[in-house]
Amino acid sequence: MQIPRLHPDTIEEIRNRADIVDVVSEYVVLRKRGKDFVGLCPFHDEKSPSFTVSPGKQIYFCFGCQAAGNAITFLKNLQKRSFTEVVVDLARRYQISVQTLEPEQRQELQRQLSLREQLYEVLASCAQFYQHALRQPQGHPALEYLQSNRKLGEETIQQFALGYAPAGWETVYRYLVEDKRYPVQLVEKAGLIKQRKEGSGYYDVFRSRLMIPIHDSMGRTIAFGGRTLTDEQPKYLNSPETELFNKGKTLFALDKAKTGISQQDQAVVVEGYFDAIALHAVGINNAIASLGTALSLDQVKLILRYSESKQLVLNFDADKAGTNAAERAIGEIAQLAYTGEVQLKILNIPSGKDADEYLHSHTPEDYRQLLVKAPLWLDWQIQQITKNRDLKQATDFQYVSQQIVKLLKNINNIDTRDYYIDRCAEILSFGDDRLKPLRVENLLTQIAPASSYSKPVSSKGNRESKSKNYPDPLQNKDRSLLELAEALLLRIYLHCPEQRKAITEALDERDLQFSLSHHRFLWQEILGISASGSVVDLIPTLQDRLIEFPEESGLSHLFYLSEKMQKEILRTPQVIQVTTACIEKALRERRYRHFRELWEQTDPETEPELYQSYYQAFYAEKQWLQELDKQRLFSITDLL
Repeated sequence: MQIPRLHPDTIEEIRNRADIVDVVSEYVVLRKRGKDFVGLCPFHDEKSPSFTVSPGKQIYFCFGCQAAGNAITFLKNLQKRSFTEVVVDLARRYQISVQTLEPEQRQELQRQLSLREQLYEVLASCAQFYQHALRQPQGHPALEYLQSNRKLGEETIQQFALGYAPAGWETVYRYLVEDKRYPVQLVEKAGLIKQRKEGSGYYDVFRSRLMIPIHDSMGRTIAFGGRTLTDEQPKYLNSPETELFNKGKTLFALDKAKTGISQQDQAVVVEGYFDAIALHAVGINNAIASLGTALSLDQVKLILRYSESKQLVLNFDADKAGTNAAERAIGEIAQLAYTGEVQLKILNIPSGKDADEYLHSHTPEDYRQLLVKAPLWLDWQIQQITKNRDLKQATDFQYVSQQIVKLLKNINNIDTRDYYIDRCAEILSFGDDRLKPLRVENLLTQIAPASSYSKPVSSKGNRESKSKNYPDPLQNKDRSLLELAEALLLRIYLHCPEQRKAITEALDERDLQFSLSHHRFLWQEILGISASGSVVDLIPTLQDRLIEFPEESGLSHLFYLSEKMQKEILRTPQVIQVTTACIEKALRERRYRHFRELWEQTDPETEPELYQSYYQAFYAEKQWLQELDKQRLFSITDLL
């Protein structure tokens, strides 16, 4: 249908009636500041609020991205909808009569507008019918279930408008169509009745079920969830999707929880209707339920409108089914959690119960403490990876290491990734401080191919670069040369006892350490044996030590020399100089890149001294790299 042109009087009336604070607050958490309100801008990413809403002027303005306008402009730009669509929705919201410039199209427009309003009316009437039926003799088992099994008081039953669908096949049909005189097609579109496949007539969708109304964010009934009181399957039955109800864009109890979410700056997502109801019943009023589906981006964005710091807690059972439900519920939001766009926590109640069951034997304060202690999603993932695994067993160690690497590769924030690399290295080193640096380097080495070095951040926060990105000096050709140099130096130390002092002095003089994790591990073991002061045969002792660390089996080749290597190793003084120069070059390459990136990130206008200091540091490293190239009398590859 061609969209009719709206009458200017209609547009003007909507502009006057649509309150800017009322409209914006459904999408942005607003805080009062003087005469105005402030919040995080929905049109660009920011951490400090620069988005201002003026109720006096009925406009909004963002000092960060310069977005500005009135209530109509806000919805048009945020929802990517046409001007007319936004105006029509606002007209319905504020009950304003819509006039168009084409009289012949006015009737069709009003029909489209009135369909949704009629559906709201039908569903509200049905909800009242279900509530009334709950108080009748036939609804007594459902009421008894709520009071005895679910421990719900009268106030909560009324707050959530709980009801009962009678047993008859046409009870709701007769009430809405025959008694209330609603068109049968309208009742069908509301998802309350279905047409019989054989013969004529309709039958009720819900029969002999405890009824739970599902509301939109404004508190209007849009669908129902029905729980059986018998062994009938399915246990829970939801309304079909309709003009008003989209399961993937709806959250149960959001209308009652949005204020609590805003006040506590946190949303708690539980698995079932009664988990959310039970939490609200004891005053935990920031709880919502996901309607049994994986959380979609639409649902998450709906929740996060009300949380300034984007805190989201998923509370599912601690058993295997609950763990699977948590992983399923994460769904599309995993990437948001990896990038830090949502502070996602996972709460598994230790007793294996759901929130409703837990509150039957614990206090609301006990539950609040569980929320406080709930681990961040990444910590929870690590717990799941290491759960029931013996890291001293080679197979379990390998599995855990592989899964941790996969997890770390997905973390985009550098600071967050560094924190979890350190955390995971501690887990993989069994608390042994000697092993931790080795594990850190090992993890860094494995995740490096999947994480490119990002361009520096300018003082304005935008990603930009004064030059090209620099490659990781421990990758590809450079890494291969470093591998050869370190391995050769260790071979000399192991097989040429007379050169051990020279190697130790060369490393100390240059203040060097082995860069590759497996080589550093072997060197630490060597130093440990030497520090013991006992006279031992080094190679057999080391081989015995490595039995305890099966994951380091890749070092065994260093304990043997080929015929060619035995001849070339006689050039040990020159080889020591070349290998130590190669090792130092890798270190200097890192320092050079580190100081260069710091220099590129620094604004010379606001921090001139720091800017100059970083420049001098990376330039000095560059000069030293040139000097090291001169010290390399021949290539490591010439020895092989």
